[in-house]
Parts: sequence; C-alpha cells; structure tokens
Amino acid sequence: MKTLAVIPARGGSKRLPGKNIRDFAGKPMLAWSVEAALESGLFDTVMVSTDSEEIADVARAWGASVPFLRSARTADDHAIILDVMAEVVERYEAGGQRFDRLCCILATAPLLRPSTLKRAAELMDAESFDTVFPVVAFDYPIQRALRRDAMGRTEMRQPEHYASRSQDLEPAFHDAAQFYWMTREVCVTRQPIFAGRAGSFVIDAMDAQDIDTPTDWRLAELKMQLARSAQ
Repeated sequence: MKTLAVIPARGGSKRLPGKNIRDFAGKPMLAWSVEAALESGLFDTVMVSTDSEEIADVARAWGASVPFLRSARTADDHAIILDVMAEVVERYEAGGQRFDRLCCILATAPLLRPSTLKRAAELMDAESFDTVFPVVAFDYPIQRALRRDAMGRTEMRQPEHYASRSQDLEPAFHDAAQFYWMTREVCVTRQPIFAGRAGSFVIDAMDAQDIDTPTDWRLAELKMQLARSAQ
C-alpha cells in the first residue's frame, strides 16, 4: 500500500497574510507539518500543494516534494480540501503514480506529533474507516449554548436543558484541525470527510490549535511553550 502526505499551503491567506511560511518558534509554520510527516515514517512521499513559488521553495528546503503547482481552480478562496486532494491524485496518476491512502495535513498544525499520525493510521487499519481524524472535546456542554440577537436579547438554544447538570449531558467534539487520513476513493469521489465510514479519536486541547486569527497564533505559541517546558 502506497501512502502520500499532502500539505495544502495556499499563498493567499487574508486573515493572517503569509501565515504558512511565517516564523513560528524558529521555523516557517509549514515546516512543523513537513517534519511531523517525515518523522512519522508513514509516507512514501510528503508533498506540499501550493500556488506559490515562494512557499514551494520553503517546502523543498524542509524536505517536502513540490512536483507541480496548483491550478487556478484550486488556488482560490472557494476551493475546499477535497478539491485540492482530488487534483493531487489526478496529477500523480497522470504521471503514472498511484497512492492507495492519503493524509491531508494542514500547514498550520505546529503542535502535531508524529505519534498522533501513527495512531490515526492504526485506527484506519483496524476499523477499515474511509477517513480518520483527531477531535477535541468542547470544554462546555453545547446543549447549554445561548443565542443572542443584535440588541443583546439572549435565550437558550435548547431551553429544555436549563436545569440539566453538565455531567448528565452527552459530550460533544470538534475537528482538531490537524489532519485527515483518507482512502483514494474518498479523494476521487470527493466524499465529505465527515460522511461515510468516518472515524476519530480524542486528543487533548493542549495538543491542537486551529490558527486563523492573531489570537489563535498566540495561543498556539503558548501551548508550544508549555509543551516544551514539560519535557
């Protein structure tokens, strides 16, 4: 079975310009994802999918392959991950290379550990899932979420849980925004990642941070510092 790691790194981030190659704890941001993929030993090839020559140069400097640049179709704001993954599969197969399993690793996942990638691969093997990804538990019951209007008027979204104890409510989880293992078929058919036979496992909130805003960036830095101090 041949496996491919794909790290999408578009050059046009608007909320945090240049975030994919901006310095994070002494390395370009995407270097952390490249290194985690390489150190895991799981992949036949680790590649970066980008529309930017500058990002491509950084990726190659840190050990990733960039065999081609993205098309205009997958380089705009509206392209989704599966569009990018499908294009990667098509381009490789047009050149005679076929991968049975792929892992989309986000370029902004500096807290990702190689062991987490391995844990996901083992779960995919054990349960024959179509996709596998890490999740994080919400730190407050979503059943007690509130709704506010423009004037500040507030009400419960689920008022039937007004008197429910937190410990009696079903836990809820969100995507950890680190990576998504998937079969080739998921890519070529563009099957939604959270549909079909989707599997997940829980990681600690300290081991993940979605990075879309300056506050997110600072939180990721703090988590990194705490992780290093605990070693």
